[in-house]
Amino acid sequence: MQELIDKLKHDAGLTDEQAIKSLQTIKEYIQSKLPPMMQGMVDNFLGSTGADNDFMEQH
Repeated sequence: MQELIDKLKHDAGLTDEQAIKSLQTIKEYIQSKLPPMMQGMVDNFLGSTGADNDFMEQH
């Protein structure tokens, strides 16, 4: 997850807060397009368990 946050900060010039919020928004959008049984794959890929916002706690 940190690698993606760093890439957003570097490539798009985002702050930590903006990069994290962007990832949350993207994650929620992708999950809304998937059947419930596949939504966990997004959490696994992004290194988050979902509702507890693990990636927010990494900072």
